[in-house]
Amino acid sequence: MRLLPAMIASALAAPALAATEEDVTFFSAGQEVVGTLSLPDGPPAPVVLLLHGFTGSRDELLILSVDEGVFVRTARLLAEAGYASLRIDFRGSGESLKDLTFADTTFEGQIADALAAFDYLTDLDSVQGDDIYLIGWSQGGLVATAAAGRTSLPDATALWAAVADPQITYAGILGEELMEAGYAAAPADPVPTTLPWGLDIELKGAFFDQVATFDPLAEIAAYSGPLFVAQGTLDTTVMPVSAEMLIEAHEGPEELWTAEMDHVFNAFTTAETLDAMAAATVDFFAQHDD
Repeated sequence: MRLLPAMIASALAAPALAATEEDVTFFSAGQEVVGTLSLPDGPPAPVVLLLHGFTGSRDELLILSVDEGVFVRTARLLAEAGYASLRIDFRGSGESLKDLTFADTTFEGQIADALAAFDYLTDLDSVQGDDIYLIGWSQGGLVATAAAGRTSLPDATALWAAVADPQITYAGILGEELMEAGYAAAPADPVPTTLPWGLDIELKGAFFDQVATFDPLAEIAAYSGPLFVAQGTLDTTVMPVSAEMLIEAHEGPEELWTAEMDHVFNAFTTAETLDAMAAATVDFFAQHDD
């Protein structure tokens, strides 16, 4: 059962309600995707699809102060508010490594995974498959613009620190020199690099081809459903202007939510900012229950 908006804040602050989690698999383009399905006790509930960010995985960044991943905690908060959720590892990330490696990551591949997740949820008896919501963080937010815009399936969509200008964002993460090498690479050619936080990765030319051509603003412009955009004023990975660009491109009910937070919602020091953002997101979803 969905809680009314006035009850949401107290629900999120209350002790955890009973919920069940199970790992699930489904297929995207004939390849395996692994996810975690979280179900609150009771009858089938509305369901939220959670899309992780660049180099992330379905549980997302560990919040040391509470010993929970960002999306693990989000799923728990959603369950307390009466929502089921599915958080997935895009192919090539997390545990979805049976058929692809991370080097094969592309925006379009991740969009295909999100659309396959929609199909999976629509056919699932344990959730309300006609009552689906969407949350995407960072690159997952970029993917969410297309998942929403190409289907209009989500009852409401939330973009958390979403990439709105891929060329600017990935140049900031990877550096101009690597971007030039990536743009020059053939689609199947590997381009190795070390990320600013010390992680060694490979991407292929196909990734950079889509950085150059993919337009999240055009994708979200095709979506007329309710849109919640959250952005940190201290974010140096996705610039705060990105949120304004997404809101301006979208026509329909919308809310811009901002806080003094960095790209990871201050998760290195506290869970409080994430909790506030999750509460605002759930409130927005409840206001736009169709």
